[in-house]
Amino acid sequence: MDRNVIVEMRNISKQFPGVIALDHVDFTLKRGTIHGLLGENGAGKSTLMKILSGTYPEYEGEVRVNEELVHFKTEKDALNAGISIVAQELHPIMELTVAENIYLGNEPKKLGCFIDFKKRREMVKRQLAEFELSFQEDDKMKHLTVAKWQMVEIVKATTRNSQVIIMDEPTSALTDAETIILFDRIKQLRDSGVAIIYISHKLEEIFKLCDEVTVLCDGKLIGTDTIDKFDMPTLISMMVGRTVDEIYPSINLPSEKEQEILQVKGLRRKGVFEDITFSLKRGEILGFAGMMGAGRSEVMRAIFGLDHYDEGEVILEGKKAVLDSPREAIVNGIGMVTEDRMVYGFVGGRSIKDNIILPNFDRYAPLLFIKGKKAENEAEHICREINVKSSGIDAEVKNLSGGNQQKVVLAKWLVRNMKVLILDEPTKGIDVGAKQEIYTLIKKLAEENGLGIILISSEMPEVIAMSHRIYAMEGGRIVGEFTKDEVTANKIMEVIIKKGEAV
Repeated sequence: MDRNVIVEMRNISKQFPGVIALDHVDFTLKRGTIHGLLGENGAGKSTLMKILSGTYPEYEGEVRVNEELVHFKTEKDALNAGISIVAQELHPIMELTVAENIYLGNEPKKLGCFIDFKKRREMVKRQLAEFELSFQEDDKMKHLTVAKWQMVEIVKATTRNSQVIIMDEPTSALTDAETIILFDRIKQLRDSGVAIIYISHKLEEIFKLCDEVTVLCDGKLIGTDTIDKFDMPTLISMMVGRTVDEIYPSINLPSEKEQEILQVKGLRRKGVFEDITFSLKRGEILGFAGMMGAGRSEVMRAIFGLDHYDEGEVILEGKKAVLDSPREAIVNGIGMVTEDRMVYGFVGGRSIKDNIILPNFDRYAPLLFIKGKKAENEAEHICREINVKSSGIDAEVKNLSGGNQQKVVLAKWLVRNMKVLILDEPTKGIDVGAKQEIYTLIKKLAEENGLGIILISSEMPEVIAMSHRIYAMEGGRIVGEFTKDEVTANKIMEVIIKKGEAV
């Protein structure tokens, strides 16, 4: 075995009832490298890493760490061997402080058995400073955002003097600025000899950060090599198991005769957004581009009735709409897919059918008695229509892949006659194949169903490819408008940066 190799996994197989999750997979990790692990949801990435980190002790094959044959029975066994994981699902202990969460079970001691609180405080303070984090070591987790939870988990992993750190979608909740800092820290760790396994659906991150790449598909190893041996189309093709010429479908412009279905005039919320004015036609996809904190989500939350606005009006089909709550918005034919599907999009412990019923209670239970057969038939129909992959409509949503969870979030709006659908980061955290399905569905909703769609996306290629018109936002204001024919990423960024510098 090469002495530069720190982890070697050979012929790894893992089965769950009715599913072969991994089928004789090999994986090799070298010291001082950042190794990208890619594949669609369900490809086997997380299963492979859970074997390495001790979560799944039952498997076939061999795992070696530093040339020594190991078989971790618990996550603690893996930690003791120098392997840490920053999981995608975050479970901080809310009532404990940042420092307590970071050093839980790993506290510095004095006199052999007493926690050295002063030393812990100093260590965490220094570590937070290294990541340029704004929160304090004494802040309770319950007072922090999801993005800050993510950073706490990353800091926690780096405190254990780990030889290997597994990062599963570490930037999913981070701002662009936080991502830059994280990348710098990851590179520092690599340069110090730490090996990083980096799992992400954001291929641009893989090319920017990784030294080597391994691709899995349907539980099988497709290929592994240095990053310079790949380009974007090749990686996508390997991940989805088919040739991908175009990620995005071609979208047809709506007829000029189509009426304006939505008008927003002079919308204002003090300190959040100002003078928001735009219109939306039937069958039109209207994109909103901007940096994190530009105010895009806040505007849409106000239109949907989640947040209030101080001034302005929303006109739906020529009539002023009173949108004091999401219920009012829904009754008026406006639906919204929020940015964080895990928090606001669905109830994970309930079935697909229940999640479809919940926002449509007026349809299925007008007299408080649920029309079960109607709900069941419509849920089954819409799930077939948009290709939700599951064991059936009674399956719990938390057990679905990210892409299928997002389809369920969409499904609950599609069973009713919506006029406007707001999509806030609709492909966040889902794989390339699922993204393509979502794009095709958006196209169908606009062109065949005549929905007016508002698309917020932080991925510039996505918002450009999938929109008929694009508004650029910065500092709570609309700073530019572009047609599909004239828009480029550079033009959008120019108006955003110009506005940002003027503020």
